[in-house]
Amino acid sequence: QPKNIRTTPLLKSPHRPSLYYVNLTGVSVGRVPVPIPPECLAFNPNTGAGTIIDSGTVVTRFVQPLYEAIRNEFVKHVKGPFSTIGLFDTCFEAKAEVELPSLTLHFEGLSMKLPMENTFLHTSAGSHACLAIAPAPNNVNAAMNVIANLQQQNHRMLFDVANSRLRIAREACN
Repeated sequence: QPKNIRTTPLLKSPHRPSLYYVNLTGVSVGRVPVPIPPECLAFNPNTGAGTIIDSGTVVTRFVQPLYEAIRNEFVKHVKGPFSTIGLFDTCFEAKAEVELPSLTLHFEGLSMKLPMENTFLHTSAGSHACLAIAPAPNNVNAAMNVIANLQQQNHRMLFDVANSRLRIAREACN
């Protein structure tokens, strides 16, 4: 096991027992904690609301108010103009001189600072990059935050289901 590994509890929902729920307590853009309504993060085992870690999902999705708060803080740090490409609405001209803020996910017991390659997607056509998160779809998962595999890359994710723990350590895998 890596020496820098940290632990957060895995939470259980009787209605969705196959999902790995965690207690997301906040998000920072750069060094700025994003103001988040508590109901956007609250775990509710009866409704399935809360935050899951899912390696089978590609794009991280946050409930609309949480997504908007993160996006709005990000926009304060990066000069526009911004455009939409597919489901990403915070795309910008990615020049070498552009300084981008980091994104940090705060969980009970640990913080996970995402490297640039886990925070931004570069388009294959042109010189644009996009903030690699999107709002939750308006369906059965609309009340759920999903931390997807793009944000998990270059991290060791150890799911200790028997002891209801998730262990996370930064690990370069390129």
